[in-house]
Amino acid sequence: MLTIGELASYAGVTVRAVRHYHAKGLLPEPERDHSGYRRYDAGAVVELIRIRTLAEAGVPLARVRALLQAGEEEFAAAVADIDKRLRAEIRQRQRHRERIARLTAGDSLVLPREVVGYLDRLRALGVDERIVRVERDGWIPLAAQSPERVPEWTARKHKQIADPRFIGFHLTLGQALDHADDDPRLVELADELSAYITQMADEEGEEYIDDTRIEPPLAELMDALAFAAVPPARRLIELLRKRGWTGWTKLERVDPGRGTAGTRQEDTAVQRSRRVR
Repeated sequence: MLTIGELASYAGVTVRAVRHYHAKGLLPEPERDHSGYRRYDAGAVVELIRIRTLAEAGVPLARVRALLQAGEEEFAAAVADIDKRLRAEIRQRQRHRERIARLTAGDSLVLPREVVGYLDRLRALGVDERIVRVERDGWIPLAAQSPERVPEWTARKHKQIADPRFIGFHLTLGQALDHADDDPRLVELADELSAYITQMADEEGEEYIDDTRIEPPLAELMDALAFAAVPPARRLIELLRKRGWTGWTKLERVDPGRGTAGTRQEDTAVQRSRRVR
């Protein structure tokens, strides 16, 4: 016969664990002998090892008693169910580990891989980091709201930046970031960009220009992010409006007639600056 300490040692648990299993009603507590000690037989060792094994496998103690009393088929079904739950927990924990591992990865923390790849491509093409950050901040609410559309949107973006003219617009805007709103390069950029957009609309159809179907409130929020981080962007949109297009996040065709005089004045300023250069 064994003392509680010997029982615990044979079963590979602590004496405290044995007492805990007694309190939970999982392991019968024997009567004390004439010396006042509780003595355990070999059957208690086997039962305690079964309890320990189930507990270490992640089985809640509330289910251990039922499993110990279950028949062979019921036990097998219960173990299969527990295994399924544990595998789901493992997958969830693995996702948590991956997210923790990305904490130092900057963009990767809150953005899908497709978007991170697109942002890295912009950097590789020499786009100013401030513009890349604007792109990143705009993608965060987009990806959160419509994650299923991210592959479609990023494929579209990669197609656009494959065009040297399009990436040239980003580079020109980057050069104007540290200059005043009257920087003639913004006027030149507006001319080039509006011509490019119009050409794309004529060749591909106007639905090609804005096929994102972003709700106006979200588009306005994203525009505000862009204008706050890249002040020349607001001026560029004003210039584009005079050339028939408006919107940063959502491009739309507008009547440019109201801005004709202003456009002529800006064009004259550009011509003067070109002569000086």
